[in-house]
Amino acid sequence: MKFEGVLFFPVTPFAQDGSVDVALLQEHIASRLPFAPGGIFPACGTGEFHALSLAEVGVVVRAAVEVVNGAVPVIAGAGGPLGHALDVARAAAEAGADALLVLPPYLVGAPMDGLVAYIEAIANATALPVIVYHRGNAKFSAAAMVELAANPKVIGFKDGIGDVGLAQEIVTAVRATGREDFQFFNGLLTAELTQGAYRGLGMPLYSSAAFAMAPEIATAYYRAYIAGDEARRVELIEGFYAPLVRLRDETPGFGISLIKAGIRQSGLAVGRVRPPLVDPTAEQEARLAAILARGHELAASHALANA
Repeated sequence: MKFEGVLFFPVTPFAQDGSVDVALLQEHIASRLPFAPGGIFPACGTGEFHALSLAEVGVVVRAAVEVVNGAVPVIAGAGGPLGHALDVARAAAEAGADALLVLPPYLVGAPMDGLVAYIEAIANATALPVIVYHRGNAKFSAAAMVELAANPKVIGFKDGIGDVGLAQEIVTAVRATGREDFQFFNGLLTAELTQGAYRGLGMPLYSSAAFAMAPEIATAYYRAYIAGDEARRVELIEGFYAPLVRLRDETPGFGISLIKAGIRQSGLAVGRVRPPLVDPTAEQEARLAAILARGHELAASHALANA
């Protein structure tokens, strides 16, 4: 499995009665496919994995698989309490997912051998390959990742911690094993802000929550990034991504809440976030609209320049 392009993490739309709105989820994903995402990651962080039931994960993943129809890989989230993670992994496999993104275990701190065993248990639960999410209480050492890379079902590493020294050590150690199919992702919040540095570490791939909200802007950034056009990349960072991050950092959980709000502003009624997350205030939504307007303006100018 080889990823190329922006990695798309769709939101999970909720209907007025609180249920998953399958039709709207499929519309949300289908509307982004023309922008050529490198992979679709439903029921993951941006999709509020933390708030979905086992049955809902199956519904979300199946809906994504149906609308994608083999165009790009579909990678489902799995994590939390081990029993739940195993059930979710099996549900995702039954729904047709191509791989799993293994999120951290629930709350507990664990020694490195335990974290490795957690990943191995989920990898063994299905025939699907898995990507390790290095985040929160799931912080892996280079030696642990070398051990996991000995398993051909472990195909990737996503860094959500931001320790660049450790990230470099892990990339170097895993590459030394000879695994040419192993892939590395920048999974920090609003990864576009740090991707210039992560490319230098040997992590050319990144996840983009902004792609779910504003694919035109995210694609403009990606094109500048791939082309090495630093002037345009920095222009988008200063004009869109940096203001978005400042707004995001005002309230915990806004990495998801703002994305849903922005999608609602675009006309897709994806609903509110589930507790414990909260929606932005009217004043924050107004600032988000202004940030998005500026981002769309910059993206349009880039498109004209490339025409």
